[in-house]
Amino acid sequence: MLTLALAAPSAEAHDTYGRATLTGFAALPAATFVSASDPSGSLLGGTPSNGITPPFADQPVQGFSGIAQLGDGTFEVLSDNGYGNKANSADFVLRIHRVAPDYGNHTVDVVGGINLTDPNGLVPFALTRPDRVLTGSDFDVESIQRAKDGTYWIGDEFGPYLLHFDRAGRLLQAPIPLDGVRAPENPAGNPNLNSSKGFEGLAQSPDGRKLYALLEGVVAGDAPGGLRLNEFDVASRAYTGKRWIYQLEDPANAIGDAIAVDDDRFLVIERDNGQGATAKFKRIYLADKRDRNRDGKLDKTLVADLMNLADPRHLGGDTGTFTFPFQTIEDVVILDDKTLGVVNDNNFPFSNGRTPGQPDNNEFITIRLTDPLHADKRFLK
Repeated sequence: MLTLALAAPSAEAHDTYGRATLTGFAALPAATFVSASDPSGSLLGGTPSNGITPPFADQPVQGFSGIAQLGDGTFEVLSDNGYGNKANSADFVLRIHRVAPDYGNHTVDVVGGINLTDPNGLVPFALTRPDRVLTGSDFDVESIQRAKDGTYWIGDEFGPYLLHFDRAGRLLQAPIPLDGVRAPENPAGNPNLNSSKGFEGLAQSPDGRKLYALLEGVVAGDAPGGLRLNEFDVASRAYTGKRWIYQLEDPANAIGDAIAVDDDRFLVIERDNGQGATAKFKRIYLADKRDRNRDGKLDKTLVADLMNLADPRHLGGDTGTFTFPFQTIEDVVILDDKTLGVVNDNNFPFSNGRTPGQPDNNEFITIRLTDPLHADKRFLK
């Protein structure tokens, strides 16, 4: 690990923000499918979950594990590996969906999308489908950044790998591994990272020259709860060797997403594994790599407690308090300097954090922070 130069503290630094406010709510119904697509869910055994019985005639529009803003009120959202692991997700097609939330009517329209493919045979191991359409048995895609040239960088958990796709979803180069870190699904063997604990967060520097890939899990031998944030140089297609540590509040927690605010700071979703009545810890932190207290870890400032949002307009109920009680919350995006968009991953059809016995919808919320982020203006266009 390199020793990094540290900047002087900012005069605007503070320990915590106040209570964030819910300002918008929209939902995509759980049972939403890509029309005229391939069947899916055949490996789930036909077992009902939350009133939904697989298999499905089409591909579910679900599992949003990453989000990219397009600047016109629409977003690109990334579906993850499908149903939770390699063994049951071979007929789940990896896909980027384009969606349009309508906060006035509390609805979300799916207005397009692309499948992720490897037509040029760049993946060095065998794929599930002979047509080289990528599935949840090939990769577990969990984070996304859209580059200035329209291409996509996507973080995977099975390698963990960085994957680079063109604007049509075609893989542009072989998967890029992280030296010295391997998940159990990595064909190189000798894993030192637990399954489904790869690149859950992927941030892009304001100038687009660097990517920052945050692991969800702890590498064997590292301190409990200490997650590696790795810097990647886009021009050289190589890791720089610089890395930082994001320290979880509880080693049992996990991160859900990480995006850049400027050259030094990131927004990170940190969550427990509970849902519904057992959901207690769902937060968004501002993490600063300048390490002002010199403890070797990113400095953390709480900007929003998603289990305690003010709701004065009663957008989410009658109590005046809105909670986001989902097991997995994996999407955050900056809408303006005081407003964030947040989306859950509904793990269709398995999660039921909102209503017991019913599959969760994909909920799109906007929240207003009490203080500005002072984000890089290139992220506010």
